[in-house]
Amino acid sequence: MATVDALREQLRTLLATQVAARQAYWRQVGPVAAAAVVARRALYEPLESALTAGYLNRAEEAQVIAALVHNAHSLQNHFGEDERDLLDRYAPASPSLEEEEDGPTPLATAEPDKSLLPHEQAAAAARARRQQRAQYQRATQAHAAEADGQLLLQNTKAAYRQLARLHHPDRAAQADAATQQAQTALMQRITAAYAAGDLAALLALLAASDTPTPTPSPETDALLQAYTTALAQQQAQLTQALATARRPVEDAPWSGTEKQQRTRLRQIKRDLRAETDYLQYLVQQLHEPATLRQLLRELTANNLTGF
Repeated sequence: MATVDALREQLRTLLATQVAARQAYWRQVGPVAAAAVVARRALYEPLESALTAGYLNRAEEAQVIAALVHNAHSLQNHFGEDERDLLDRYAPASPSLEEEEDGPTPLATAEPDKSLLPHEQAAAAARARRQQRAQYQRATQAHAAEADGQLLLQNTKAAYRQLARLHHPDRAAQADAATQQAQTALMQRITAAYAAGDLAALLALLAASDTPTPTPSPETDALLQAYTTALAQQQAQLTQALATARRPVEDAPWSGTEKQQRTRLRQIKRDLRAETDYLQYLVQQLHEPATLRQLLRELTANNLTGF
C-alpha cells in the first residue's frame, strides 16, 4: 500500500508539472490560440447540420463523421480542450474480442493464389500464419488484461462495501452535529476513492477503521491474498503510467532551450493565425451543400481525414 501511494504521488506531481508547463506555454500564445479554438469549434455546427439535412450519401456521411472526430482530436491534442462529448457521439467503437475472434477466415487456411509461383505461394502462406499467430496473441493479451481489470474491480467493490457498512452517515444519525459532519466527510473520501478505483486508499481507510481484527481462517487468508494480488496489479499499472508520462513529447513546443522555444513560438503564432483565417473562411463554405461535397471530394483526393 505504501508503494502504491508513493507511485501515485509521483505520478500526480509529474502530471501537475507537465500541465503547468503546457499552460505557461499556451499563455504565451495567448489570444491567437484562443481564436483558433473558437474557429475549430465553429466547424461543428455546419458539419453536424449536414448529417441531418438528408442530402449526403452514406460515404459522404462517413467522411463528415470522420472530419468531426478529426476536429475533436485536434482540439484535444493541440489545445488541451475536452471534447469527450462529441467523441462519445461520433468516434467509432473498437471491435470487441468476440468480433475479432469470429472474424474472417484466417489467411493461413485460405486457398492459395494459383497465379503465384510455388515459392511465392509458400511465402504468402508463411506470412498468413504469422499474422494469425499475432492476432491470437493480441486477443489473448486483451483477455488477460480484461480479467485482471475485473479482479481489481471486484476487490475494490468488496472493500468499498465493507467501508460503507461501517461508516455510512445513517449510522451517526443520533450523534451530535460534529460527529455527523465527520462521518459524512469520511464517507465522501471513501466514495471518491471508489470512484477513482483506488483500492490502496480504500484498504488504508479500512485499516484505520476501529474494527476488530478478524480471526485467521481460510476465508480471511483468501481475502488477504486477493487484496495483495490486486494491489500488486495496481502497482504495475501505476509503474507503467509513470514510465509513459516520463517519456519526452517529441517536438513539444515547450521543450528545448529558451531560444528554441521563442523561435517555435513565433512560428506557431504565424501558423495559428493562418489556420484561423482559413477555418473562418471554411465555415462559410460548409453551409453550402454543393461546396461541402466538393470539399469532401478534395479530402478524398488528398487522402486527408479532416480540415
